Amino acid sequence: MNQRFEQLPIKGEILRGLKELGFNQMFPIQAAAISPLLEGRDVIGQAKTGTGKTAAFGIPMIEQINSHEDSVQAIVLVPTRELAQQVASDLKDFGKYLNVKVLAVYGGVPIYSQMEALQNTIHIIVGTPGRLIDHLTRGTMLLDRVKFVVLDEADRMLDMGFRDEMDFILSRTPEERQTAMFSATMPDEVLTLASHHMHMPEEIFVSKDEISVEDIDQLYHMVDPERKYQALCSIMGQKAVTRALIFCSTKHGAERLAERLRRTRRDVAAIHGDLTQPQRERALNDFRRGQIRFLVATDVASRGLDIDGVTHVVNYDVPNDPLLYFHRIGRTGRAGASGTAVTLVSHREMADLRRIQNMTSVRMREWNQPFHSRTHRASSDGNPTLNSDVTQNLR
Repeated sequence: MNQRFEQLPIKGEILRGLKELGFNQMFPIQAAAISPLLEGRDVIGQAKTGTGKTAAFGIPMIEQINSHEDSVQAIVLVPTRELAQQVASDLKDFGKYLNVKVLAVYGGVPIYSQMEALQNTIHIIVGTPGRLIDHLTRGTMLLDRVKFVVLDEADRMLDMGFRDEMDFILSRTPEERQTAMFSATMPDEVLTLASHHMHMPEEIFVSKDEISVEDIDQLYHMVDPERKYQALCSIMGQKAVTRALIFCSTKHGAERLAERLRRTRRDVAAIHGDLTQPQRERALNDFRRGQIRFLVATDVASRGLDIDGVTHVVNYDVPNDPLLYFHRIGRTGRAGASGTAVTLVSHREMADLRRIQNMTSVRMREWNQPFHSRTHRASSDGNPTLNSDVTQNLR
């Protein structure tokens, strides 16, 4: 029997936020990890899917935060800037009705704006190891009140050579803290790290469940990032694409893409977490009624979205959580109908695509035709379209 978030012994404000996000039934890693974390136990979790982890540790973390206390009470260590941004965004959504303040800190940007933000009340810090150490050594961040630590994608951080940095950061937190570690693989180095920093952790292993997508034709196309928009317009110009969901990884990216598309066509709307509930419902109703053909969405729309007649799903960004990919493409090919999913992949997204491919035996076909201007012709509405040898793959 599938467990539901409303069955958890958590604050009503968290449940309200989860409901708005469309979170109803728990993913396996959530069902396995949330309860022991709520009980205050250390957890080491392996989930090859890599999916649902943020909610798995984020919900117990938010539950413990005292929003009236002006101190950093939890930290999440992640390997990359992109993951820091995504995890911080998710935690903000989970804790918005409790006024939980979350800050992402990472390298590659000036440190001074982060130093200024740290002068205000911050309850949770999500960051990359190097930038966290920068703040610790400058004295702009104190971790002496931390009671919850998460090491997310621990194997990747070790592969990137962050072992000493992780040891140093954890040494600056109280020994009696609660610690959670999530890793796609469990090599000896991960287990050694766990033995040094965790107290009798509960081990949770979520198997690589075979995901059934037999009724969905899965295509991917290698494309330079600056040519993704051109590729998307080519897909949207096909007669076979009568109703499509276009997924972006961030709220900003979804809104920016929708605005760009709306400059040349009227059949596009966006749905993401920065919109009000009435705005989301209006966009969804217009999409259901066929008043718009294309809905640009973040993953807030991939959960619990049940709309008939979606012929295509386009992944404009490859999700770094593999199971999100299957939730996205599951919006097409419903009720016995066939569907098509097209994923636009830049070279730096190939590792994420490989993780997705490893989760299913259904072959994802590479779409080799390049998107050059000579393959385009004008459609009746003035939008670019592809020539026939490419479009047959979209049917």
